Formats: sequence, structure tokens, C-alpha cells
Amino acid sequence: YNVMLYQPVMQLVQIITHIVPALTGLERVYEYLDVEPDVKEAPDAIALHNIKGEVEFRNVRFSYYEGVEVLHGINFHAAPGEVIALVGPSGAGKSTIANLIARFYDVKAGDVLIDGTDIRKLKLRTYREQVAMVLQDSILFSGTIEDNIRYGNPDALSKEIEEAAHMANAHHFIVGFPDGYMTEAGEHGAKLSGGQRQRIAIARAILRNPRILILDEATSSLDTASELLIQEALDRLMRGRTTFIIAHRLSTIKKANKILVIREGRIEQVGTHEELLSKEGLYRTLYEPELVRKADIAKLDLLQVA
Repeated sequence: YNVMLYQPVMQLVQIITHIVPALTGLERVYEYLDVEPDVKEAPDAIALHNIKGEVEFRNVRFSYYEGVEVLHGINFHAAPGEVIALVGPSGAGKSTIANLIARFYDVKAGDVLIDGTDIRKLKLRTYREQVAMVLQDSILFSGTIEDNIRYGNPDALSKEIEEAAHMANAHHFIVGFPDGYMTEAGEHGAKLSGGQRQRIAIARAILRNPRILILDEATSSLDTASELLIQEALDRLMRGRTTFIIAHRLSTIKKANKILVIREGRIEQVGTHEELLSKEGLYRTLYEPELVRKADIAKLDLLQVA
């Protein structure tokens, strides 16, 4: 009898051993679900389908913490399809502006307008379905490469996913894996290189077909070969879309229709690359040394050829 009782008791102990951590995890999930989001949808919010992509900031002020303002009266206008570069020192407020465009936060004062409508009056889901972000460290999930691209549009067909991968310069390396699009990306895309992860993220954004695109240091921390492939893919993605670029690389910034030079939460200068280089100011201070360095390298190359 002792032997007959021992085995069920041990099985029960093992079950309890597994249940206790699971209950702890479940408790954390419920805590997360109970958190009230800072950004709330208005009861009378409207669904603005097929936005043109016009973005305007009117005297926008913002602070993450009470009494510590990080944006001080930001004003700018982006016409549909325009490319706007946000440049400036680290901590100037560039990513904060991008987060307000995506409505991850609400302004403390002033207005963010989308096609002339206050962003706070728009239905969150309908609006965010028309916005895409490609970050410096784009997030991939545990699952197949196909699944990770499909997050851009859950209803997409496999053929559409392949087309997006082609446009993102990702198809070639994907089909090189034994399992192709069914290859497991690993947690946070651990089984892929940095350049491969970025191209998957770009394919996801292409599949989303956004009207507003945000590129936050999307080509930094990459080797030259990967950067060229990714820049080519980004150029395709940007066509016809209102695009906000946060970047330090001059090659990326020069493509912008308008550059906003930001320092300590204020827009200090506005203009094209040529206009800003022609006058004294922060932009020239930031990028003139790079131009001089490139000119010196070009001279050395000519001397070596001679």
C-alpha cells in the first residue's frame, strides 16, 4: 500500500511544483492587464481611413515627468509624401517627437494634427494601422520569419509576404535557409544577423503599406554592405509616404525635403541640407567636419590613382 500511495503523492508534488511558478506568472499578466494606459481613446473618436499623411505640430509641449519639460513649443508642418529629417545631439527630443506622431504619448500642451484633425480625436487602431516604424534595434518575435513579416498585416497571403521581402532585399537570404520562410527567427531574432533583422523589419513595414513612416536610426550600427542593402530597401519604402527620419549619417539626411535641427527640445533651424550648410548654426557645426573628412579622403584617393 505504501508503494501504491507513494507514486501518486510524488506526481501531485511535481504538479504543485509546476503550478506555483505558473500562478506567479499569471498574477503578473493580470497586473499588466489591469494597468490603465496613459493614452486613451476619446468616446467620440473617429476612424480616419486612408489618411493622406499630413502632419502638423502646433506649439507642442511635452514632459515624461511632472515639471521636467523635454519639448518646448515645437512647430512644424509636413505635407503628404514629404521626407522630414530630425537631427541634433542625443537627448534633444527627436525620438520624443516620433513617439508623439505615433501617439505613444499625448502632448501636455499644444496640438498634433493628422490631415488637419487632432490626433487625440482619432481611433487609435485605425490610425496606428497607417503608421509604421523601423527602429535601430527592430523587435522580432520567437516564431518563423514569415510570421514576423506578417505582423505588418495579419491578413496577408504568403505571396504578398514574399513580395514585401523582395522589396526589402530580404528574399535572397531567406530562401538560402533550409526551411526558407518557415525558418525560426529565435527569441528577439537571435538566429539572424543585425542586417537580416533590419530587412525583416523593413519587409514588415512594406507589408503594412503605411501612410506615415518613422525611421529611427534604422541604418546605424551596420556594416557597409548591410547598410547599402538596407538603404536601398528604405528608399523603396519611403516613396510616396510621409517619412520622418532620425539619423546621424549625412547620406541619409541629405535626401530630406526639410531638415529640423533640434537642440534641448527646441527647433533651432529649418531648411534643406544646402541651405543649412550655407549659414552659421548647429547643423553646420555637426556636419561640416564630416564633409571636410570626405573631401580629404577623396583627395587621397586621387593622389593614389595618380
